Amino acid sequence: MIRKATQLDLDGITAVEAACFPPAEAATREQFAERLRFFPDHFWMMVRPDKAENRIGHTWDGQIISFVNGFVTDEEDLVDEMFSHAMDHNEQGKWQMIFGVDTLPEFRHRGYAGMLIRAAIEDARRQGRSGVVLTCKDERIGFYEQFGFRNEGPSQSTHGGAAWNQMRIRF
Repeated sequence: MIRKATQLDLDGITAVEAACFPPAEAATREQFAERLRFFPDHFWMMVRPDKAENRIGHTWDGQIISFVNGFVTDEEDLVDEMFSHAMDHNEQGKWQMIFGVDTLPEFRHRGYAGMLIRAAIEDARRQGRSGVVLTCKDERIGFYEQFGFRNEGPSQSTHGGAAWNQMRIRF
């Protein structure tokens, strides 16, 4: 099941992020709280249905197994400041940035991340954006190319002390 995020998802999102990225690259609980405050509709989440689940309002109280998140801006390139400046989200912006594609290790290679990436791309297209931008490490370039992203080469971002490539889909 794919759905958008709410503040009730904060702990689950933070736990998935910690399982997917080294501490220097992982967003903090505080950063996710701000992101959920400013752009909850730009979180695409895969939640595992479970017999023990209950509904809490409109939120499924299930295990988050994968999510994609990022804000919208008129800036064309993804830069480090964006990761910690959720308040710079501009709902009318031209570019959907993707800050992270997270899937719990035990649920990888089942197509969940791909479904969420496609949902993010389709939402951006439907919303009239110019395209979608993300950064990735060398070994993930081929993965993102299958969705139509093109590698633009080394990114300006050095987030977490790592080397990143900027990838973009133009609509």
